[in-house]
Amino acid sequence: MTPLWIGVLVVISTIVVLASGIPVAFGLGLVAIGFLVAFDGISALDIVADKFFGGIAEFSLVSIPMFIVMGAAVASSPAGKDLYIALDRWLHRVPGGLIISNIGACSVFAALSGSSPATCAAIGKMGIPEMRQRGYPDGLATGAIAAGGTLGILIPPSITMIVYGIATETSIGRLFLAGVFPGLLLTALFMAWALYTAHRHGYKFGRVEGGFSLRQKLEVLPRVLPFFSIIVGVLYVLYGGVATPSEAAGVGAMFVLVLIAIIYKVWQPQKIWAIISDSMRESVMILMIIAASALFSYTLSSLYVTQSVAQFIVDLDINRWGLMAMINGFLLVTGFFLPPVAVILMTAPILLPIIVQSGFDPYWFAVIFTINMEIGLITPPVGLNLYVINGIAPDIALTTILKGALPFMLCMVLGIVILCLFPEIVTWLPTAVMGPVIGG
Repeated sequence: MTPLWIGVLVVISTIVVLASGIPVAFGLGLVAIGFLVAFDGISALDIVADKFFGGIAEFSLVSIPMFIVMGAAVASSPAGKDLYIALDRWLHRVPGGLIISNIGACSVFAALSGSSPATCAAIGKMGIPEMRQRGYPDGLATGAIAAGGTLGILIPPSITMIVYGIATETSIGRLFLAGVFPGLLLTALFMAWALYTAHRHGYKFGRVEGGFSLRQKLEVLPRVLPFFSIIVGVLYVLYGGVATPSEAAGVGAMFVLVLIAIIYKVWQPQKIWAIISDSMRESVMILMIIAASALFSYTLSSLYVTQSVAQFIVDLDINRWGLMAMINGFLLVTGFFLPPVAVILMTAPILLPIIVQSGFDPYWFAVIFTINMEIGLITPPVGLNLYVINGIAPDIALTTILKGALPFMLCMVLGIVILCLFPEIVTWLPTAVMGPVIGG
């Protein structure tokens, strides 16, 4: 049997196993071990433990649980509520300003938490009821939060970008910088759609009778600005050469815990333990997926599937933009069924050499890859953000949430097109701060 046919069998087996509902890490491990034993014999089991634990033997992986602690601490406090209130008070006079406030709050909270579901939950719990109360349609209210939450995997510091950097052996700091302007671009596109919709339907609601005084606008800022300073501080120590991503994540997590204790009085042992235990569960889940993906990747490589797929794509008689269109379609469909971390770990090491050989910037591709994963977060059957929103507002049908999110999906597609036409939006900041890619 040729390696390509083995690859087809691996794909079919993986889809069937994961469709059964088994956790992603166990599913990938089961398929990997099954194919190793089937083609290399029972002796292949000798290498399983080494490859599994070797997949998480990276110091940079320490940054993942630290950033998760940072996000969990923020999510457990009223910081999201205060952030939402601050933006609402400053933007209440803008038509559709409440939606814009929610999207803006999502983008900032995403930078603090690095997690799309956490962003949806934190901002949605406050924003969705408020938008519905002021007369915004259910689809628009929920769609805006579902889409805004996806920014958590693009705007730095992003856990997904950390995983991508580890999987492809690219600079995590440069990946963070690459996501800044595209994250702002998507935020602007989301806000532009909200403004257009508000204007088209003549929304006069969303404005508070009498408005807010300057005192009311300023009083919430002392509770919000310290969290902005943590974002700035983490990015500064990363790009100023002061600390590694793991060290920056650890310091950021510590300061967030200190801030929620001082500002919101979240210092009780049971509350701190809840933050740590939630972070531990999510960290173990992600690290298990990383370890199982390392074993899965080894299986593909040892059976020459990876090399054969790469050669097959290279031998296709199409130009590089046709190739990019094919890869985008593949990533989009894959993102419908698998979480971003799993897709990155399974496909990025295979695709990156092809992308570089075709003349594309690897960090630009990381952003395109991530935006495809963002679309998957608001697209069934997985569509994690859709289910988070449905949990917040169970009386709103899932189809209504999906219809509300659809225009924002199209905004993401437009974002990909813009980044293809103007790749400097991605590459300029990393080059300006860290210099050109060596050898690139």
